[in-house]
Amino acid sequence: MNKSKKRPEQSHAPRLLNDEYRGAINSGNTRSSGLALRLIPALAVMGLAFPAHAQTDNSTLTVRQDNGPIPYVVTTRSELVHGGATRCLRTGYWSLEAARAVIIKETSLPVGCYCEPGLLPQNVCSPPAPAPVAAPAPAPQPAPAPVTPPPPVLTPVPSAEKVNIPSDALFAYDKAEITDIGREKLGQFVTRVNGINLEVITAVGHADRIGSDSYNQKLSEKRANSVKDFLIGQGVPANRIYTEGKGETQPVTGDSCKNIGPDNRRNRKLIDCLGPDRRVELEAVGTRTPK
Repeated sequence: MNKSKKRPEQSHAPRLLNDEYRGAINSGNTRSSGLALRLIPALAVMGLAFPAHAQTDNSTLTVRQDNGPIPYVVTTRSELVHGGATRCLRTGYWSLEAARAVIIKETSLPVGCYCEPGLLPQNVCSPPAPAPVAAPAPAPQPAPAPVTPPPPVLTPVPSAEKVNIPSDALFAYDKAEITDIGREKLGQFVTRVNGINLEVITAVGHADRIGSDSYNQKLSEKRANSVKDFLIGQGVPANRIYTEGKGETQPVTGDSCKNIGPDNRRNRKLIDCLGPDRRVELEAVGTRTPK
């Protein structure tokens, strides 16, 4: 064999086969088409691929190269080549297993589901249903805030402080000026009054039967007013104090001082007996709030 003879350039073969293949597809020439189909397996075995400008479907789909031999013709970019009347052209590596094993990148489905619809079972070519998304667990309800019961409403109850202070303890006989003992007793009364919500204090003065009615009436009023002045000095509002004189009209001794002698200031025995009639009655009216 003459070694000096030049070998034909190998680059012409792929170009010639490619031109022959395109001509067969476009002209429908039976002889050329058969030639192209006989050459396709050889190209696949040699690891050759059709150039990127080969006719493709309107929507370009790309196959993955890592699932075994490619059962359909692809371009150099692994894009499926549209086969004229058919979606794809089979290669010599075509098998049902390869059509099922090779995956289309864009759909993650077997290439046979696109190239030859109905070839593979429907459950293989149907896209997997999305996994149900578990609903987020409801946020725990915050614990109800502790309810603090309102403080009990203390209803004020009516209250009355009443005391009878004999005139002997407040005044000298036939006098309206308060004695030291009388001041002490009135101070105790004011302390008791401070424990209530005061509405009114009544001070009613009385006299015994010795003397005229008019004189005893004026004397009882003077004694009531002396008590009022003292209470005001202890902080009791003046508009809360009511005074009145009853004169000798409301004695408390009854018949116990009869037949003791004449009704005059010289009869000391009678004066002593009528002592309970010479008095001042004090009463404080208001409400007291329970504790």
